[in-house]
Amino acid sequence: MSTATPGPAPTADKTGARTEEAAGVITGARERIDALDDRIIGLVQERMAVSAVVQEARITSGGRRVNLSREMEVLGHYREALGKPGTSLAMTLLELCRGRI
Repeated sequence: MSTATPGPAPTADKTGARTEEAAGVITGARERIDALDDRIIGLVQERMAVSAVVQEARITSGGRRVNLSREMEVLGHYREALGKPGTSLAMTLLELCRGRI
């Protein structure tokens, strides 16, 4: 008679789940997260392109590449919506869209 205890489900290596049911839920959710990430990346790329248009118009008109008061509005918007981590996210987006200042 074997006294070995059953190990984790075979999908545990990939999902960390202990049951097939949980593994299925995790796999489905991860697929949705991957799709959302693809959409987010696409939106960031679109934001970068629009930001380039704004910067070009500003520079062409004799203005500066960066409008710090506008950036403060963006930072505040993200902070209000997402809390302190939103500020970090906004800073990353701003850096992606306008480069380092």
